[in-house]
Amino acid sequence: MSGLGDWITTSEGAELTGYSTAYIRVLAREERIGAKRVLRDWLVSREDLLAHKARMDRLGEQKHNPWRDDLGDGGRK
Repeated sequence: MSGLGDWITTSEGAELTGYSTAYIRVLAREERIGAKRVLRDWLVSREDLLAHKARMDRLGEQKHNPWRDDLGDGGRK
C-alpha cells in the first residue's frame, strides 16, 4: 500500500485488479473512478477501483454490449 489511506498508485491498482496501468489511467482521466494527479503520477481511489472491477466482473460479457440498459439511453446516440 502507498501509505496514503484510500489512495493508491496506478501500479498498486494494477497489482490489485490485474488491469494495466494504462487502463487505470484511462478510468482516472474519464472520471470513471476517483483520482487525483500528483505531478506526473495518478493516485486512484482504491474503493472506486475495486467497485469498478466488481461491476465489470458481474456484467461479464455484457460489459461489451453498447445497448445494455444501464447506459441510460441504451447506448444509442
